[in-house]
Amino acid sequence: MLEDLWRRLRAVDTGPRVGVDAPAEHVLNAYGKEINDLKTRGGYVTADVIDVTPETPALEAMLAKFDREHWHDEDEVRFVISGHGLFHIHGDDGVVAIQVEAGDLIRVPRGTKHWFNLCGDRRIRAIRLFQDASGWTPHYTESKVDRNYQPVCLGPSYLPQRV
Repeated sequence: MLEDLWRRLRAVDTGPRVGVDAPAEHVLNAYGKEINDLKTRGGYVTADVIDVTPETPALEAMLAKFDREHWHDEDEVRFVISGHGLFHIHGDDGVVAIQVEAGDLIRVPRGTKHWFNLCGDRRIRAIRLFQDASGWTPHYTESKVDRNYQPVCLGPSYLPQRV
């Protein structure tokens, strides 16, 4: 099931190619080679940068669009530059949660039911790639299955350090 539904790859080192507050244009330029490679391989025609922080205007309204189960007519592709998030993928065999962080590339294939939550730091900066220049439109399932899952993020930044 997992191989058919999603692909998560350790992409490239997200080291200090750009400053944390670099404008989107600088981020796109800094990762231009990887973006062009992905465009060629996946038929993507445009890319942008999404930058979500606790200070994002109308944050709750924005998150309400992401955290309900939906699907798209095209792939949803994210290359995470910083921050953390949780994609829930709803396939034939159930729901799988995938935590993404800096350096991760995720592709949710068109037609795949899913939703997204921010982790506790409520920050994510990612490059998005699109197959249609106008971007994707969510088609909500109204299944409410997303309400049965709590967004629990784990990983190195959430575990106690060993001495």
